[in-house]
Amino acid sequence: MSAPLLSRRRACQALLTAAAMPIFARAQGEPLRIGLTPVFLDDQVGFLARWREWFERKLKRTVAFVQRGNYREVIELIRGGKIDFAWICGYPYVRYRNELELVAVPLWNGRPYYRSYLIAAADAPSLQSLNDLRGRVFAYSDPDSNSGFLYPQYRLISQGENPTTFFSRSFFTWSHRGVVEAVGVGLADGGAVDSYVWETLHELHPRLTQATRIIERSPEFAHTPIVARSGIGRDDLRRFQALLLAMKDDAEGAELLRQMRLDGFVVGKPSLYDGIVQMAAKVRR
Repeated sequence: MSAPLLSRRRACQALLTAAAMPIFARAQGEPLRIGLTPVFLDDQVGFLARWREWFERKLKRTVAFVQRGNYREVIELIRGGKIDFAWICGYPYVRYRNELELVAVPLWNGRPYYRSYLIAAADAPSLQSLNDLRGRVFAYSDPDSNSGFLYPQYRLISQGENPTTFFSRSFFTWSHRGVVEAVGVGLADGGAVDSYVWETLHELHPRLTQATRIIERSPEFAHTPIVARSGIGRDDLRRFQALLLAMKDDAEGAELLRQMRLDGFVVGKPSLYDGIVQMAAKVRR
């Protein structure tokens, strides 16, 4: 083959490749990015890999889980448009709900609710209520957690106490499991934990929770929501929401839910979170 003919052939191939690249890029699409805080399941790496693969098969699109160590980092990512969806707590949702869109709410024991548990060490029978923890060491989960921070703050303020001076010392464990562990081994006298996490740990790791005791249960609150970023495409939102709602009806999806000890997801109304709105307003004053 002559050099001019070879050059023309290479040029033609380059043009065809360049023309095909945008089509391929559009077909592949950008990854769907889902923000999460630490998962409390033991096999969290394996579980998230299976969940991601399930999403990808159903959506026919690349999916990436973006994990961060606390709610604040996840909220900053979704508010900044760097992730598309996030599973967060009701407290940051009500603080930024003008910038977020409620997608779905998990069902636990058949209902979209959970509670805050105030716990103490199992071998400390004198600790029977939050009031008995005055002057003691207290473990919170996360400053943006409803059950692990907002509720105990609200309880104290409602009875005229100053949360910053009520305890001799308080600290954050940055996970609900961490609160259970801190109280169980004596690093804290009491703590506040998500009832869904405590009950799930009680089923999976009874020795862990048996070192603690529930001393108070809060009223019910709307469960931790899955939200979408502002400005997300309507098609992306509808497809993702529909998939979550249908998860319980899919064999593999139902197994993933079983591992999370959830019954499914439902469409939630923002009014579900009015109780958290009221607590947040009182605590911020």
